[in-house]
Amino acid sequence: MATAELQRSATETGGLRRLRSILGGSAGNLVEWYDWYAYSAFALYFAGVFFPKGDQTAQLLNAAAVFAVGFLARPVGAWLMGRYADRRGRKASLTLSVALMCAGSLIIAFCPGYASIGVAAPVILTLARLVQGLSLGGEYGTSSTYLSEMAGRDRRGFWSSFQYMTLISGQLTALGVLLVLQAILPKAELQAWGWRVPFVIGGLLAVSVFWLRRGIDETDSYKAVESKERGRTHWLWLRHPKESLTVIGLTAGGTLSFYTFTIYAQKFLANTAGFSKEQASQISAAALLVMMLIQPVVGAISDKVGRRPVLIAFGVLGTLFTWPILRALGGASDPMAAFFLLVAALGITSGYTAVNAVVKAEMFPTEIRALGVALPYAIANALFGGTAEYVALWFKQAGHETWFYGYVTGMIALSLLVYVGMRDTKKHSRIME
Repeated sequence: MATAELQRSATETGGLRRLRSILGGSAGNLVEWYDWYAYSAFALYFAGVFFPKGDQTAQLLNAAAVFAVGFLARPVGAWLMGRYADRRGRKASLTLSVALMCAGSLIIAFCPGYASIGVAAPVILTLARLVQGLSLGGEYGTSSTYLSEMAGRDRRGFWSSFQYMTLISGQLTALGVLLVLQAILPKAELQAWGWRVPFVIGGLLAVSVFWLRRGIDETDSYKAVESKERGRTHWLWLRHPKESLTVIGLTAGGTLSFYTFTIYAQKFLANTAGFSKEQASQISAAALLVMMLIQPVVGAISDKVGRRPVLIAFGVLGTLFTWPILRALGGASDPMAAFFLLVAALGITSGYTAVNAVVKAEMFPTEIRALGVALPYAIANALFGGTAEYVALWFKQAGHETWFYGYVTGMIALSLLVYVGMRDTKKHSRIME
């Protein structure tokens, strides 16, 4: 009896430890992505501070270019932080990444505008985004790996879906701060100095998460591997080329769809559909809330039916409906109609977002997993996700906005071919537990 009670107690303790670590890692992920998305959420207000010349589209185009530059640093961050996570541990890498994000946010918060220091202002802004790009490049791979390794085999899809649930929560929090500031500050003050507030908040939150992550547990999968060749970059491309290319292929269409209907949607509603900045923010926030709640549901479905069917569902629906949704959204005049169209797009995209983290983690062995998840993903994200807003605005400025609809549709179709040809990682997982 005593032995049975001890075993039950150990199981409960292990379950609580796992839950505490997953929630701790998720909270840090939320703050990291809040800091990253605050830039996009407030670009409508600070674009003119750093890029004063030209009309609104030109200013947003310059701000989007800096946003894309931050993505160029993500493959470098993925390589550095992924190797660090595989060599020194997931916990150490997660702690370092949030410290870098804190630094980038505070630099943006206190950077003078173009009127005060001239061209140095956009240069400093770009450098701050590069620092944040390094941070986030490592954050995705390490947190995806951490959550996947901490989750049990039977519910790995469910718990890993918290990767994008907290990612969306970060974006939603950034939009929430925007809505509050829009409500309490006059537009002139929001454009003059109010846009700095969310970056101060992000920096302070990152400090608290830094200490939180210092107290989370290392994963058993990492501790069980004693390989002296952890995190070797050449291993990734020489020993796992198929897996690496698969990650790039499955990410391309998914990340483009995600950034189109989350990051770019707010500008699209204001700049194309003609909604006010406040209405665009409210519609985006409400739709993102729905998407956030969908993530664990889709993740749990993948635990039952497999990862591959869920990805294929996204590929098929995305290929069929992306163009019609974007066209209808661009011509929408009623906020409720725009909301339901955006929810439909984000619901389809959830077939990618809810499972992509666990799919990538399940492809690689422990000693190369963080690097394998992070680097190919960051490359695809820099090429397709980070450039989504810039490409969309470039097509609009050139007078061919609908070409962007075809671009997104085509990339989802190409990723669909990858989903159809890949193995179901739920059945062929390389995570030990």
